[in-house]
Amino acid sequence: MIVRPARPEEREALEAIQRRASLALDAYREVLEANPDAIALPDEQVARGDVFVAQVDGRLAGFAALDGGEIDGLFVEAAVHEARRRGLSLVTVVAEPLALAFYESCGFRFEGKAETRFGPAIRMSR
Repeated sequence: MIVRPARPEEREALEAIQRRASLALDAYREVLEANPDAIALPDEQVARGDVFVAQVDGRLAGFAALDGGEIDGLFVEAAVHEARRRGLSLVTVVAEPLALAFYESCGFRFEGKAETRFGPAIRMSR
């Protein structure tokens, strides 16, 4: 596996990865299908170098995006290391409660609950 910064021409493919992963959750499928704009990776985020991809055998396997001091979609743990290198304190507020064990396995601690436009979420920090 190779972890590297995303390229602008990969933005749509990365959004497709996020869409597939998000639609796999029954609890959010209906609301995501009704709000397709909820899955969008801003061009500026990619251009700033705040998006990292995991590439396996030449194919995109996942990504992570930094948004200020927050991780916006942790699909590649390398984002944690890059955020630390930049001196950022990481907090995620857009975490599906079913992802609690995943985030804990990456070293995050549960901080509390948060509300998103799609309902309850968990707030975790590392």
